[in-house]
Amino acid sequence: MPFLEHVVRGRPVPRERLLEVAEHYHHFGGRSPLNEHNRQLRQALEELLRAEGPALPVYWGNRHWHPFLGETIAKMAEDGVQRAIAFVTSAYSSYSGCRQYREEIEAARLEVGADAPVIDKLRVFYNHPTFIEVMAERTQQALDRVPSELRASTRIAFTAHSIPVAMADNCQYVAQLEEACRLVAERIPWERWQLVYQSRSGPPSQPWLEPDILEHIEALHRIGTQSVVVVPIGFLAEHMEVIWDLDNEAQQLCDKLGMSFVRAQTAGLHPAFIGMIRELILERVEGSMRRSLGVLGSSHDVCPETCCLYTPQGGRPEGLAVRREKP
Repeated sequence: MPFLEHVVRGRPVPRERLLEVAEHYHHFGGRSPLNEHNRQLRQALEELLRAEGPALPVYWGNRHWHPFLGETIAKMAEDGVQRAIAFVTSAYSSYSGCRQYREEIEAARLEVGADAPVIDKLRVFYNHPTFIEVMAERTQQALDRVPSELRASTRIAFTAHSIPVAMADNCQYVAQLEEACRLVAERIPWERWQLVYQSRSGPPSQPWLEPDILEHIEALHRIGTQSVVVVPIGFLAEHMEVIWDLDNEAQQLCDKLGMSFVRAQTAGLHPAFIGMIRELILERVEGSMRRSLGVLGSSHDVCPETCCLYTPQGGRPEGLAVRREKP
């Protein structure tokens, strides 16, 4: 509950809604799996950097739970760090997935004061060849688990976190997701796929990106589809939005409808994905080649002032987006 209360601080979210969402966490021991995942991610990256360079220390900070960004940046200042690069576990551009993290990093720097290091954010990597390769491998592994008699007619549903339409209108979130999905599907190859969304929050009066994954599954069922592979391409770790919204809610719906359901793994701790993080670091530290696939090219290093601007209804986020857990 302290974690959820921190997420919604300052907003009039009913206590009953907090308790409802807390029940999702109680199914998994009352805690999110994300912190443990990020400990393992940090360790894997540290080991790779020690083995292959550059020999940089790796710190870890969260927005809504310990270690908070302010705590981490204070420790960096104490250790004498003057400049750093930030890897945000979000592959796509949006206010929630990029700009808000930059704003909160800057707020934490101001909190620490003059000794805080300058922190530059690494570019988004939705079309990095290695990310596409890893997600294509995860998708193929999921397809291989579909019963052989259903495989040829299986539909792939690529999922990503829904965001308000007003937010999507001021960023490349949808275009980048569609590009990533297309690149993965072409690599397999697989023609029967669609990008859908999940985990929406906020008032019904506010338009969010659609179609929702559950509505999509019901639509597939109506046209006679018997098998769906769900690929959480918008998520990098097996956290609550994946293990509850997909493995619980979407799985139960498919069971009810008599459909085969297989969920692909996220990029997670795949060794190639860890190697991609190192490659992004080398781009900034050594100016190494920037790799990307598709027609959109590699994303910028320094975000323009107007990049991913968003003013929520009423000037503050509405609803309860308590399952957005990216650090």
